[in-house]
Amino acid sequence: MKNASPWRIGFDIGGTFTDLVLLNDMTGEAIRHKTLTTPKDPSEGAYTGLTQLVELAGLKANDIHTITHGTTLAINALLERRGAKTALVVTRGFRDVLVLGREYRYDIYDLNGAPAQPLLPRSHAYEITERVTARGDVVTPLNEADVFQLAAELREKQYEAVAVLCMHAYAWPDHENQIEAILSRELPGVSISVSHKVSREIREYDRGVLTAMNAFVQPKARRYMARLESRLREGGFTCDWLVMGSNGGLMAPQVAADYPTRIIESGPAGGIVATAAFARRNQTHQVLAFDMGGTTAKACVVRDGEPSITTDYEVGRADRLLKGSGLPVKLPVVDMIEIGAGGGSIARVDSLGLLEIGPESASAWPGPACYGRGGTQPTVTDANLVLGLLDPDAFLGGRMRLDVEAARQAIRRVAEPLGLSIEDAAWGIHEVANSKMSEALRTHSVEKNVSPSQMTMLAFGGAGPSHAWSLARQLNVQRVYFPNGAGVYSAFGLLTAPPSADFVRSDRCRLLPGLDVARVSALFAEGFDEAFTTLAAAGAEPESVIKQKLAGVRYIGQGSELTVTLPETFLTEGDVQALVDAFEAAHLARFGRTLPGQGVEVVSWRGRVQTPPPKLNTTDQLRHPEPDACEKSLQVYLGREQGFSACRVIPRSLLIAGEAVQGPALLQEKECAIYVGPGASAQLDEQGNILMELN
Repeated sequence: MKNASPWRIGFDIGGTFTDLVLLNDMTGEAIRHKTLTTPKDPSEGAYTGLTQLVELAGLKANDIHTITHGTTLAINALLERRGAKTALVVTRGFRDVLVLGREYRYDIYDLNGAPAQPLLPRSHAYEITERVTARGDVVTPLNEADVFQLAAELREKQYEAVAVLCMHAYAWPDHENQIEAILSRELPGVSISVSHKVSREIREYDRGVLTAMNAFVQPKARRYMARLESRLREGGFTCDWLVMGSNGGLMAPQVAADYPTRIIESGPAGGIVATAAFARRNQTHQVLAFDMGGTTAKACVVRDGEPSITTDYEVGRADRLLKGSGLPVKLPVVDMIEIGAGGGSIARVDSLGLLEIGPESASAWPGPACYGRGGTQPTVTDANLVLGLLDPDAFLGGRMRLDVEAARQAIRRVAEPLGLSIEDAAWGIHEVANSKMSEALRTHSVEKNVSPSQMTMLAFGGAGPSHAWSLARQLNVQRVYFPNGAGVYSAFGLLTAPPSADFVRSDRCRLLPGLDVARVSALFAEGFDEAFTTLAAAGAEPESVIKQKLAGVRYIGQGSELTVTLPETFLTEGDVQALVDAFEAAHLARFGRTLPGQGVEVVSWRGRVQTPPPKLNTTDQLRHPEPDACEKSLQVYLGREQGFSACRVIPRSLLIAGEAVQGPALLQEKECAIYVGPGASAQLDEQGNILMELN
């Protein structure tokens, strides 16, 4: 019998903190919690937080209806290059596919610029005799003796995972299936990833990188999902649980374990999905989502209540602002920019005597010096504490008292080499972090053909509300919203997402009258069958599924394509011109021009299936003042010229809807502190959001 309880939990494991939200779908009551992440075994800290949250609500584990989970497991493994010992098996003649990459410079004027290093070294690449053309003609049959011999070599060298990449397997996967069958029999316990199951994309480099990523992370992902499943069941959580995908939809844990490339941006996607729900509810046309946690900061443009989705995402960029300097992730991903600047980002003085921030982080252990867990390196959080942007007695709702003196001693490590006072050094750290983030946010916005000044910002994450005022000032943003529970908003976003699945079928063809629409329909039918199977594993009801048909289209001769929605008349009436018109409209919006007379072709057909988003009772309802809540005052540092100034510290529960609070002020939540700087005012709206307006 299905659990009829109204309680659901969303939890997001970040690099520093694990955020949790318990939601009652009937009453809208939300209980929030935040606990330190346990880097050695993230499932341990997550389980501890889950049990604490359930106990806090006076519930039992079996009272929970559903659990949704966001994780940084896959992205951390890729960025840190801490995965399985992986072999790459390729068609003979293509051993160097990952090393050669796309063979172009991402910055033609930087003579010293180098792209991200290949995930696997050339010494881990092995060739197999086989070859099939793009039309499916077998040029060279698969030599199975080669595969058996290779299996023996891989066993001897103790590989933990194998990535298989055959040319044109996106269309003709028979050889990959044969290789997978042999290696699975000969190498029990070794993870096998074949390219056509990871992605049916054309272009062997993109597909090869993605398959290598999947194989590299898969053993760790499978162990993690199994360990978390075991902890949940042993702790009495009998409910279903799902995992957030990079595309902003949910999937079954087994799918995430087998295809960890689909959860590369699992955690950050939750906050973007929540931002989209916020934009729809408030009818806000353009929103800039800004999420700053303990390790990184993220930003995404949300238009008309829909986040931007891209299939040209990259991880591990050599230059965070330059496309092409990272490893491609050719899967649907919420299109965001990520910056190595979080509360735990470490400050240092470089060889030129300049102040630098990140990307190294103090993480959850030992954490910033002010945590009192043995950390000594100066971090952004330490700087914010010294500046008065954090109340040392209110961190995590008062559960963790911050050590101001330890923070000052850590900041001294950069203050003395720079010849600055501790306060000025802390101010410098804060401003450098803001400058890094504003540069990235401005670049990301311009790439989306919009100016930050035209958007409303939604700021969240444990550190985002502390920096939003400074960022808005630099970006000329006039309005900034802070949702209720901003410090754990990504975890709340996990509760707003529906199960979903995507597919792609590469099929290069010119858009001309007489196109075989029946063949295209057959490709869509095959893809939707695959996607429905994935969706069913997440417990989705088939009758509630929404289908979306897309196409990757380009002008003939272009190196990349634009994804457009397939017009209804294309498949029903064979209206090729409708798709051409849709593409040219997208091309004009993106590049400001079209190419009249130039032929147009489809590179791939894409589809997505998802259930409707869950109907949420508002969790932003107003709360009664907490019994021990009271206003106080702190000194906040406003820079060398102005020095310290008195700053009101007001618990959120004491705010009265419609009553303006003038900056400088700290609006204190249990999971974060909202800084309202000089010249700005903030007020609580009827939905429970805090709106800050800058003059």
